[in-house]
Amino acid sequence: MSVAKIIEFSSSSSKGIEDAVQCGLKKVAETVKNVQGAWVSETKVVTDTKGNIKEWRVTLRVTFIVE
Repeated sequence: MSVAKIIEFSSSSSKGIEDAVQCGLKKVAETVKNVQGAWVSETKVVTDTKGNIKEWRVTLRVTFIVE
C-alpha cells in the first residue's frame, strides 16, 4: 500500500508559465523525494503600467509518495 501527500507552493519566472513550473518542480525535488506529478491550480501575471507582462506566477499542487 502507498500513501501519497500533496503540498502546494508558488513559483515565478520572467520567461513564461512553463519555466515557472519547471523551476518550481526542480526546487521542490531538491528536498522532496518521490515526486509523482503536479497540477497548476492558478496562474497569475505581474504587469507594468503599460500592460506588459513582467513576471508569470503559478500555484502548483505536487503529489509525492510517502516512504
